[in-house]
Amino acid sequence: MPTLNEGAAAPAIEATTVKGDTFRLADHKGKSIVLYFYPKADTPGCTTEACEFRDAIEDFRGIDAEVVGVSPDAPKALAKFREKYQLPFTLLADEDHAISEAYGVWVEKSMYGKKYMGIERTTFIIGPDGNLKKMFPKVKVAGHAEQVKQALAAG
Repeated sequence: MPTLNEGAAAPAIEATTVKGDTFRLADHKGKSIVLYFYPKADTPGCTTEACEFRDAIEDFRGIDAEVVGVSPDAPKALAKFREKYQLPFTLLADEDHAISEAYGVWVEKSMYGKKYMGIERTTFIIGPDGNLKKMFPKVKVAGHAEQVKQALAAG
């Protein structure tokens, strides 16, 4: 697993969005990117997190920041999730875990004594220069969008 540090270059991303477009991180230089990783679409915590970002989207746009969510879900599941909750930001399907692995968030987890691989809920702020500005590991969902907004506003 790579260990990323604030100030380092953000790993490159090229993935298909739920709309079928290609998202390349390199195409978004010049604006801040809020890249948030979540375990599974349409589950309680992930829905709360997505809806907090949705509800604050105008604030993020006002500070020239783009929100991008990444999960291992299939594009069809993400499209349903996006539509059901009217999410106005990009969702990327990371079915092969390449993005999650590049960012070090595809980890061994444990539930009820069983070990499995999954996403550790983590958010990265990527600055306009393409470097990692701030990392939020092991995110607690409630109030997270506000925490990210404050970090962006603080510069």
